[in-house]
Amino acid sequence: MKKLHTLGLMALLSTTLVFSHGNVTPQPVDTKGLAPLGTAWLETNPYVGNETAIEIGKHAYAENCARCHGLEVVSGGVAPDLRYLDPGVEGDQWFMERIRGGAVRNGNVYMPKFEGIISQEGMWAIRSYLFSVKIDH
Repeated sequence: MKKLHTLGLMALLSTTLVFSHGNVTPQPVDTKGLAPLGTAWLETNPYVGNETAIEIGKHAYAENCARCHGLEVVSGGVAPDLRYLDPGVEGDQWFMERIRGGAVRNGNVYMPKFEGIISQEGMWAIRSYLFSVKIDH
């Protein structure tokens, strides 16, 4: 009987680890404290260096992105390592294209669409956080 309890406890702990990287379903982001950006999608990140945006982005990343892209933006190989995104306009545009539209290949969803779930402010906050993470060499 004790062995059965131990196996049950191990199963429970392993499911906790599986779900510890965030939710599978995209979650909205509370962007209170950020300047509203309006309805037109911006091409460059207006929150670069904004500490409030970075903090909001850190939590939004943990909830929506870490499951695949890794805790603290250190990818385990499941999805691209977002610490290496190009800075500036090209990186901003690629990031927004991917986060808004998701990634589907051969009918398989590799990343869900976040447009309509996460606001533009939330997306740029995540990008600000990503840009703030230092790469260890």
